Amino acid sequence: MDYVLDILQGAGLALACGVHPFLPVLLAGALASQDLGLNFDGTAFAFLEEGWFLLAVTVALVLSVVLRSRLQSGPAQSALLGIAIGFGALLCAGSVDDRSDVWWPGLLVGAACAALAAEATRAVLARTRRRLDAETAAALPLYAAGVSVLIAGLSVALPPLALLALGFFGRLLAGGRRREGEKYAGLRILR
Repeated sequence: MDYVLDILQGAGLALACGVHPFLPVLLAGALASQDLGLNFDGTAFAFLEEGWFLLAVTVALVLSVVLRSRLQSGPAQSALLGIAIGFGALLCAGSVDDRSDVWWPGLLVGAACAALAAEATRAVLARTRRRLDAETAAALPLYAAGVSVLIAGLSVALPPLALLALGFFGRLLAGGRRREGEKYAGLRILR
């Protein structure tokens, strides 16, 4: 049962990384350094709670905020997606490695969860951004950051809640794809 809870905790952290790649890593590192729900000491992922790593993630966070306008599309967006998937995989595997010797499934689960959340978040933010004025749309990254911290915190405190987050992101992604298919349905009728 502990293994399932550790996978769920890691999946929730990975989902949070998919929404925002840096804040869940900082939260998990801070909690793990105080042994509050997470503990990476004595694992292959002990670096996730070390000061030098958390400092590097903080610098990356600051750079991403400063360069936000350049990170909206293209190769920079792909790089952020890769970072989110990598951090999601590391946090999930680290969560599993805390109490089990078989941590490698955490890498797979974490990468998949982070990719799901990233794609769903990207799609919903793009649809929402189109409907908002520029000033309101500028606040969307703050909402995403808040959601990522909330998901990460709840997943550490109550790992089964990761199932709700997983269902939520799956529904978001499926709903967005369904709407994209309906978007051009009326144009086919006009032919």
